[in-house]
Amino acid sequence: MVILDADAWGPQRPIVGTPTRRPGSIRRTSSITTARSAESPTMVMEAAARDLRTTAAEARVVAEARFTATVASGTSELLELTTPIDEPRLQDLVGTSIGRGFRGEVDAALPELAGTRPPLYLLLDDLPGASLVSGYGLLRSGEIAPIEPDAFLGRADLCAGWAGDGVMMQAIRRTGRTPTPMGPPAGSLAREEDPLAWHELGDLGPGAMRRIRRIDVAPGGSTGTYDVDAMFRDSHRGEDGVETSLHEYAVAATVDAAGVVTAIEATAHVLPWTECPAAVGSAPRVVGHPVSELRRHVREAFTGVSTCTHLNDTLRSLADVDVLIADL
Repeated sequence: MVILDADAWGPQRPIVGTPTRRPGSIRRTSSITTARSAESPTMVMEAAARDLRTTAAEARVVAEARFTATVASGTSELLELTTPIDEPRLQDLVGTSIGRGFRGEVDAALPELAGTRPPLYLLLDDLPGASLVSGYGLLRSGEIAPIEPDAFLGRADLCAGWAGDGVMMQAIRRTGRTPTPMGPPAGSLAREEDPLAWHELGDLGPGAMRRIRRIDVAPGGSTGTYDVDAMFRDSHRGEDGVETSLHEYAVAATVDAAGVVTAIEATAHVLPWTECPAAVGSAPRVVGHPVSELRRHVREAFTGVSTCTHLNDTLRSLADVDVLIADL
């Protein structure tokens, strides 16, 4: 395992705690927990999400989703999808790859989801990224074999962390191995006084990865505006039982009555490499765009070393904000 010196690492400031739910707000939380190993030909992905509306009098679940996906580790083929809801069209996704093109398969199988954007759509949209990042568990355990540096040259400048002259790519050229980021212990997000702060996350077993998201939407200080507070984390539990953070972002935004982003700020809390935090400067490029168009806009316009794959996915998840506003 190749571990770079600490001066090559990105920020190590994990988020601690979860904001108090404001009366008149709605909160969407989601999680995808992935268990895999080099010995097993499959990985199991447990996905769950919930929308919780809070008033002065009560908190009420307005939407939720849950499924278990069994995926072939080598080909990313979706082998089985188990869900408590009766939706036969979900089974049309079995046999497809949850890699490139999967989101198009989702839109073809269940076209109405792109318009209504319920929690199920966020989970399906997040499967490719969660699957990809789950390989970090194999990297930490030393189960990933040495690579040929030339195999990675085509990926140079994919994003800030993959900059061709960045610390990661330099290490790959020098050692022939992918360096292993070592994140800090993950901060606790629990609120003991608020058991509804998050949906039930379940256990994170040794060697497993978890991707979690939270989006809070509430009326803003100005009439007809809405405040958006979002966070994202990828974490890994080691064989020693310690959960460490790999990626963490926080995003604060303002959306007007027409659903257009009028202000936004992204903060990098935990990232692998020293070049990664520069990507936060890309976030203001969504200002002036309707949130409903962010999945398409970010996918098409946010490329190269000024961006970050994981921040892009966080900005794309804000496409659900107008749906959450309607549920208020």
